[in-house]
Amino acid sequence: MYIDADPGLCIGSGQCARLLPRHFAQDEDSGTVVVVDAEVNSADPTVRARLVEVRDSCPVAAIEFATTGERNGK
Repeated sequence: MYIDADPGLCIGSGQCARLLPRHFAQDEDSGTVVVVDAEVNSADPTVRARLVEVRDSCPVAAIEFATTGERNGK
């Protein structure tokens, strides 16, 4: 599974970076989301639950997940 984030939607609330700093940061200039590590071990239920929490806490729904096939346009 991969993380897709849209910095164009992001308003810089920082929930993603606060909740899961291994995968998210904020751009120093704009404050918008930066995906630090897009690849996720979706087999780990703890990581998966944390990612759902991050996605659901985004006030503008700028974070989504994709499978390898979806990410490659298949």
